[in-house]
Amino acid sequence: MKSIKIKVPATVANLVCGFDILGMAINEPYDEMEVRLLETPDIIVRHTDGFNLPEEASKNVAGIVLMKMQEHLHLKNGFEVIIHKHIKPGSGLGSSAASAAGAAFAANILIGNILSREETIHFAMFGEELASGVRHADNIAPCIYGGITLVKSSDPIDIISLNTPGLFIAAVHPQVEVKTSDARQILKKNIQLKDAITQWGNIAGLIAGIEKNDLFLIGRSLNDVIVEPVRSILIPEFDTIKRKSLEMGALGGGISGSGPSVFMLTEKKKTAGDIAMMMKSVYDQININSMVYVSDINSTGIIIEEQNN
Repeated sequence: MKSIKIKVPATVANLVCGFDILGMAINEPYDEMEVRLLETPDIIVRHTDGFNLPEEASKNVAGIVLMKMQEHLHLKNGFEVIIHKHIKPGSGLGSSAASAAGAAFAANILIGNILSREETIHFAMFGEELASGVRHADNIAPCIYGGITLVKSSDPIDIISLNTPGLFIAAVHPQVEVKTSDARQILKKNIQLKDAITQWGNIAGLIAGIEKNDLFLIGRSLNDVIVEPVRSILIPEFDTIKRKSLEMGALGGGISGSGPSVFMLTEKKKTAGDIAMMMKSVYDQININSMVYVSDINSTGIIIEEQNN
């Protein structure tokens, strides 16, 4: 009986100015998944969490990924997947990407590791399409590659791994709902050239700062003049949290994915811890429940915890 147990990291997409092209894997929180190769062609999905996600394969992001792999690779075998989800759906921390990437990664190992990482991402993107209506890889790529990734192209898939600086992340997930599809619909369809030029400069500066490990350059490049000004209105106290985080020594930060989670990058773990406590305090004061995380960057991506052949 072939089976595999994996640990799948949460991810922070966009990294402020890199909408749909930059992503970063973090060690906390994470999902655990168990996938088993079946002798029958069935696709079985089970959840052990209380999030009430659909278990019908065609309506589940992990299930649809396995169905597409089965169809396109002409597999006679099916799969059973058990998902222990700790990355809350709708958090903006790559919950759907974790399920989709984990399913594709584990299934590939079970069928003989025949796919490249790019091909694995191709199948995982079917899950993101089911979740948000768009085939994007900015969460999928760092989940599989680890570290920080640049999605140069989604079609054809062209992923570039960037340097992994020794930074820490403070993140808060306020318990308010921001659907990815809704967060995309409110974005402007046209932008001014001067804003595009500013954004290009920030993206280039951020990538250069990451590659050179230049913290000052990273900090001053974490600025978004296109997406954040629109999406931030969906997140209570966003401006307060960002202002206080910068005052406490954060390099910078912003909305994680489409929100509502907010993240900040710091040079020291203690600073990240202090900022996380401040974030929770801000939401406590307005009676919004929240979850906070302090993490470093995950440099490995998905980890195999157990494998049976």
